[in-house]
Amino acid sequence: MLTFRRALVLAAAILTLFFIFHSSHRDPPRIHNAKDHPKPASLTKTTQKESPSKQETTEPPKHKDVTSWKTPGSTQVPSQAPKIQIPLAELRKRPLRAQLEYQYPYDVEAKFPAYIWQTWKNTPASGDFEPMFRETEASWTIMHPTFVHEVITDNVAKHLMRHLYASVPEILEAYEALPLPVMKADFFRYLILLARGGIYSDIDTAALKSAIEWVPADVPRNSFGMVIGIEADPDRPDWADWYSRRIQFCQWTIQAKPGHPVLREIVANITMETLKRKSEGTLTKDVKSIVEFTGPALWTDIIFNFFNDPEYFDMSTSKGNISWEHFTGMTLAKKVGDVVVLPITSFSPGIRTMNAGEDDDPMAFVKHNFEGTWKPAEERHIGEIFTD
Repeated sequence: MLTFRRALVLAAAILTLFFIFHSSHRDPPRIHNAKDHPKPASLTKTTQKESPSKQETTEPPKHKDVTSWKTPGSTQVPSQAPKIQIPLAELRKRPLRAQLEYQYPYDVEAKFPAYIWQTWKNTPASGDFEPMFRETEASWTIMHPTFVHEVITDNVAKHLMRHLYASVPEILEAYEALPLPVMKADFFRYLILLARGGIYSDIDTAALKSAIEWVPADVPRNSFGMVIGIEADPDRPDWADWYSRRIQFCQWTIQAKPGHPVLREIVANITMETLKRKSEGTLTKDVKSIVEFTGPALWTDIIFNFFNDPEYFDMSTSKGNISWEHFTGMTLAKKVGDVVVLPITSFSPGIRTMNAGEDDDPMAFVKHNFEGTWKPAEERHIGEIFTD
């Protein structure tokens, strides 16, 4: 007969067996992070074998369409060393270029930021946005669907600069002091690329191909930090009547990684020159001075200075400075240090002069419609009036 005492003993035995069985089949603890999962032995072995090779440095593969000059000898601008924190009060005592280098460090191995920056009086969402720019503006989004594309108005640009350069008040003072909107627009493109990187392109430009196609795919993206194009290559005796430099680099389209030394130098140059003229009372609204003050003439000079700067290039084996002669007549891309220079066809197709190809040329990437409203009417559409 099953007594009460025996029933209790039997129940205890059954419960004990149940817990023993359950504990032997319990699910393993839940892992919330993928990195915490145990790795298969094969994967662990592969990782261990491959990790040392990541430390090896190899010469970047060369593309038949890209020339990497050995004179000057350096092939790459070094990335910045790990930043040491400097108190703002101490940083403010340093020269402007040193402040910019600290605040906006450059890393050639970083990716190109997926930004497209443009400026105009109104945004495309505004009913006042000019119809003649709608197609060109939209082309950048169509060709770069994964990029952040911003059209910045003058008012927004002012506030954006205050946000990005709050720690460098000289920059803001110079930006506010520039007397003409076109000067501010020039300065803005250098400033936004220095701080954020990406692509700047004028509102009257149309993207013909994605920026991914601008540089051959077999050129490592961690070997260059800037892409520029030739605006003018006027191989004729009267070239100075039309352009400021024998070879002139365009600044209506620029691609750069943030902090590039060329951008740092042109920002410092414009800032110091603007504040100097402001203190002297010589800042004027002279349209003719724009090209030399903030435009393509200054841009070209800064780039050539960079190409011949011993701080970035080994000049010990140099046979002479890099000059316009290294670029005249070029039809394919050339790589100088960490800057890729594109031929005139790339950013100026269809101008029917200076050996530029047409819009359907394989090297045509950006179409410029020359609608610069700050220029006198006779100086617009320069490709149509500058003929051989």
